[in-house]
This record gives sequence, structure tokens and C-alpha cells, in this order.
Amino acid sequence: MPKTLFIDSTPDIDKVWKRVHGANDIPVTVGMGPVDEPDVPAKIAGYDTVINDATYFSAPTLAKCAGLKHIVFLGTGAASFVDVAAAQKLGIKVSTISGYGDTTVAEHAMGLVFAAARHIATMHGIVRGGAWRPMQGMELRGKTLGIVGLGGIGREMARLGTGIGLNVLAYNRTAKPGTVPIDELLAQSDIVSLHLGLNDQTRGFLNRERIARTRPGVIVVNTARAGVVDEPALIAALKSGHVGHYATDVFGKEPPSPDEPLLRVDNVTLTSHAGYNTPEAAMTMYRRAIDLAAKG
Repeated sequence: MPKTLFIDSTPDIDKVWKRVHGANDIPVTVGMGPVDEPDVPAKIAGYDTVINDATYFSAPTLAKCAGLKHIVFLGTGAASFVDVAAAQKLGIKVSTISGYGDTTVAEHAMGLVFAAARHIATMHGIVRGGAWRPMQGMELRGKTLGIVGLGGIGREMARLGTGIGLNVLAYNRTAKPGTVPIDELLAQSDIVSLHLGLNDQTRGFLNRERIARTRPGVIVVNTARAGVVDEPALIAALKSGHVGHYATDVFGKEPPSPDEPLLRVDNVTLTSHAGYNTPEAAMTMYRRAIDLAAKG
């Protein structure tokens, strides 16, 4: 039986975890995060399986994790936290969990669409600061939503967009019936919502050239991974106003450092990688994580 450590739970996670992990499941030691990367090797000493929410395992760190055989990542984007290629070379299996929160993440993405279109977070901050500035927003009905990546989350986003009266276009890297080329989607969309997995082929997908093909004032929503966007090009487009608003749930480093450029521009809405975070989605994810850890 694998000896398993959940390395970086949180109080919110723990409340749900205790409802899922049962007496008949494999034993799992639960540690509370966050865990600084230099502390990882000592933290996991004696464990061969680690359940990981948001702890970094770079190649040098992995090389110091003697006895580690399996990382179960809570989500789909393991590459944002784990050097998967280095793990493979060291014989460390990396498991991910897909499909657990398609509706939950899509709902968060749609929430970001509304927030960006009506400047909700910006006005919230202004009012809380004692000022008053009614800001003109965008009526969504009849506008075009471009969905980049038509997996489970993208399909849910299409359903939600259609339901509120948006015209929906979709692009998928592997063409599917009804999808359009990326240049067509960028040229026609008032809102572009990103739902790509992060890999070598998608890193920097929304680059300077593709941003230039979008409509002036476009809203870009990202609940995928920060790496699918060329951030310097995005920052320049935000400052020029070509991108009217960027609403994101993901950052290159989480939590972001104080010098993160997105913290210094105004036309953004920022959330703390919480798109997946509902009890409904979490219970499904933790159940699958326990089962994956048990299989080894």
C-alpha cells in the first residue's frame, strides 16, 4: 500500500476532504500548506506518493525527493507546478484529474465575463475607497464570444454563453464540427475566453501577432493557465487599450509576486485561481485523487 501525503491542504480544502476520505480508503497524512519549495524534500521524506494542490516541484527539487514514486496533482495543469519531463526521467509518475469541475470553472469564467464587461471589480474598489464613478459597460446580448479550446470546460462555456444571448464561436486545436480557424475567431469576437491546456504547443498561444488580430477593445478571459498568453504582449495591449480588459484566474507564479506586471495595470479583473473551487467540484476531485493514489 502506498504511503501517501497530501502535502498542502488548506482549511477550506480540509472541510471537504474530511467528507470524502473514508475509513475504508488508504491512509493519507494531511499537511497544511503553503509549502516553500526548499522545504519540499524534507516534508515528503518517507512518503512515496504525494497529493499536490499548489506546491512547486522543479527538476532540482524532484532530484532531491528520494523515494518519491507518484505525484497526484489536484487538477489538469500539473505542468504549471511540476516539471513533468524531469519527473518522467526520474521515474516519478504524475497523475492529473480532468473533468471534475467543467461546470464550476465555466461558471467562474462567465462570472469574469460579466465582471469585465461591466467593470464590476473596478467600481467595487472605487466605491469602497469612498469615491463614485459610474462606468459605461458592454451589453452582452448579441455580442460574440470566442471560445479557444473546446474541451469539457469550453463546451460548458458555450452552453452558458448561448443561454445569455451571446453568439458563440469556437476554435479547437484539433478541428471539430462547427469550429472555426483561430484567426476568424479572433477577428470576430468581442470576448475571447481561453480554455487550452498548457503544453509546449500552447505556451504563448495568444502571442503578439494573435493579439493584434483581435478587435480593438476586446475582453480576454483566462481560466486556463497563464502560460498560454504572452504576458509582455498582453500588458502592452492593455496599456494601449487594444485589449480593453483582461480577466484572469491564473498567474505564472501563484501567489503572484509584488512585481507582477498585471498588478500595475487598471483594466484587469484578478481572482486567485479559484475557478475550480466549489464543494461540488472538490468532492469529485478529492475522490478521484484518493483512488489514483491507491492505485499507485
